[in-house]
Amino acid sequence: MPIWPVSRSRGLRYNRGVFARTLNVDVTVDGRQRPCPLDWLDSFCMRRFTGEAAFDDTFPRADGVLEAGFQVDAGRLAAGLSDWLTKKKGAGKQVTVQIREENAKR
Repeated sequence: MPIWPVSRSRGLRYNRGVFARTLNVDVTVDGRQRPCPLDWLDSFCMRRFTGEAAFDDTFPRADGVLEAGFQVDAGRLAAGLSDWLTKKKGAGKQVTVQIREENAKR
């Protein structure tokens, strides 16, 4: 994967991914926490079910791993993803989403 330069003002020099931030996404269903499946992330982010342009700056990379631009608000993303997953994948159960940013490597 190519190395993309990233703004030094953000404290980052280079990132081997597509976007400058890596987010870890976990889902909790029925009290069980696990990394969000890649196909769920792909369906939500790439198919634009949200209608929110800020989520266009996302790239699902693996189970529980999402690359994102600086415009993506992790709290809004978690809330939108939780709501969508509850409706589409929850089988009548609440799906809770937790997102945390990986520490930037300098």
